[in-house]
Amino acid sequence: MPRQSAAPVELDRRPSNTAWRNSIFGIFFLCGFAFATWVARLPAVRVQLDLSTADVGILLFALAIGSIGGLAFAPGILARLGIRRGIMLGLLFLGAALALLGAVTEMLGSTVGAMTILVVYGFVFSATDVMMNVDGAAVERSLGKTLLPLMHAFFSFGTIIGAVLGAGAARLGIDVMWNFAIVGVLIMALGLYFVRNVSGLEPPRPHDADRAAAPESWWRRLIGTFRDGRLMLIGLMVAGLAFAEGTANDWLTIASVDDHGFSEASGALVFGAFVAAMTAGRIFGGPLIDRIGHKRVLVFMGLLGLGGIVLFILAPAPWAVFTGALLWGLGGSLGFPVGMSVAAAHPTDGPRRVGIVAVFGYSSMLIGPPVLGFLGEHYGVLNAFILVAGILLMTLLITPKATAAPGASPKPQRVD
Repeated sequence: MPRQSAAPVELDRRPSNTAWRNSIFGIFFLCGFAFATWVARLPAVRVQLDLSTADVGILLFALAIGSIGGLAFAPGILARLGIRRGIMLGLLFLGAALALLGAVTEMLGSTVGAMTILVVYGFVFSATDVMMNVDGAAVERSLGKTLLPLMHAFFSFGTIIGAVLGAGAARLGIDVMWNFAIVGVLIMALGLYFVRNVSGLEPPRPHDADRAAAPESWWRRLIGTFRDGRLMLIGLMVAGLAFAEGTANDWLTIASVDDHGFSEASGALVFGAFVAAMTAGRIFGGPLIDRIGHKRVLVFMGLLGLGGIVLFILAPAPWAVFTGALLWGLGGSLGFPVGMSVAAAHPTDGPRRVGIVAVFGYSSMLIGPPVLGFLGEHYGVLNAFILVAGILLMTLLITPKATAAPGASPKPQRVD
């Protein structure tokens, strides 16, 4: 294929594979930092805009709509701009949208304005995420090492920093506007620094770009996924685990505050415990998978996550809330990055497969929170978490078949 034959030439133009890898680590970190800043201050945004639980669900639905749009258009953006320019523009727009969101929330108190900005925020976030995962999979192939779990750990590092700083800002009474503005500027400045050493792959030739950007081509590829049983199983597994991760990202703080009686700052720390556990799982999960196999590790982690969700729902004391959040984060830590890595482990079709699995994962992650919002309005957020536990249980039934598919190894060196 023309695109594949050009890849080795582009690899030689990079300063070094180490600099390339480190740049992707940094970009994952920035995206996690931006996302956690928004999540940690969501209770304050809710108060500022005077929103009910269902209204928060609608607000998150705007984010989901934009994000799904970003997933759909990411292949066309990648084809027209290339990895480096695509990620650079994504990070610039991401930082600007975050700063603008704070200003609209604090100064105007406009729910419609906040929803509009969240559509843009979600679009650039998900499009950038697909592109950095595609380039991360290319780093794996170039270095011959399983690195996507560690790259997602850097995303989690960013969420930890964002959650801790968000909790600190809430405790100090710093306005959402200033919190979002400072972080937005940092995202833009550091983004320009990190993007220098990403792959720099050139856009395909015009006729290829036209085909990649055409809606018919995208839908044909998506429909073709249903004929690929192995990819479907991987996608469903990732979707189930992403649903558990996404609902925790957006609702753990609010559930801790509203249902468990925590302060806003303490609720942010519960979210910090969740992402700390997720980070630990992604750091140590790779070596563990190499020792006992990805099927056993993913099933064991999934059981821990299921237990964590149940404990969080039934928590009789604050320690149980934190323990449940820790187990929840640990249990969902490896499904997404390992699924992306497995999908990428293909000699000729890795980028497309990564994009398809990303559609499964991020669509589930982004649709889940609004659904939980509507359920939470009528039954309470903790009761709505029962749905998350049920979906995770079904995912555990899928996982052995998805990971036992012939040749489904997350190690890129086996397909090079």
